[in-house]
Amino acid sequence: MSQIEFINITKQYGNFKALDNISFTINNGEFIFLVGPSGAGKSTIIKLLIREELSDAGEILFNGKNIREFTQKEMPDLRRKIGVVFQDFKLLNSKNVFENVSIALEVVNSSETEIKSIVPNVLNLVGLTDKILSFPKQLSGGERQRLCIARALAHEPDVLIADEATGNIDPDASQEILDLLGKINSLGTTVIMATHDERMVDQMKKRVLRLDKGSIISDKKGGKYRE
Repeated sequence: MSQIEFINITKQYGNFKALDNISFTINNGEFIFLVGPSGAGKSTIIKLLIREELSDAGEILFNGKNIREFTQKEMPDLRRKIGVVFQDFKLLNSKNVFENVSIALEVVNSSETEIKSIVPNVLNLVGLTDKILSFPKQLSGGERQRLCIARALAHEPDVLIADEATGNIDPDASQEILDLLGKINSLGTTVIMATHDERMVDQMKKRVLRLDKGSIISDKKGGKYRE
């Protein structure tokens, strides 16, 4: 069964059609790049998937269920299953590395025992064990983004979305993030990455969904940025 299905999705903002009757599926464990110029519809796809916004027409199914039908009580469960890493980090500067991850668990009432077990594990996965007591301002851009990934992984999500996750960091750090996302994907997590980084897309040879003016203009496995 497809993990994510977009079925005839349309989304408009005033007279601007952000998505124009698009359909695609993403299977469990896939790694997919969303590419295309600014305004092509990449961010709109992400907002609809995490139900930050609703489509004007069509259905989005997550594990077979229409996300429009999730009740307010069920929404936290959806958000736990879909982790999001943003370009601008969204870290809490007054909290250290451990606390930035643990707060994601505290808000869903995880026990202290769970937090003490999960946080070191995800920090080890992203290579930040030695920075556990550091604050965001003491970290490099790449380390901050790895911290964001750790926070997103705290709930053991089925899907990890990286929205321009390498947009604010240097090429070396970008490569580290890409390697880390590849590792996370190899462990079974579906990864959806919206990016403008041609080199990264061409290097990975994963599925590439190309958007332009709200439409899908190509969808290729082992694709390149400009194919």
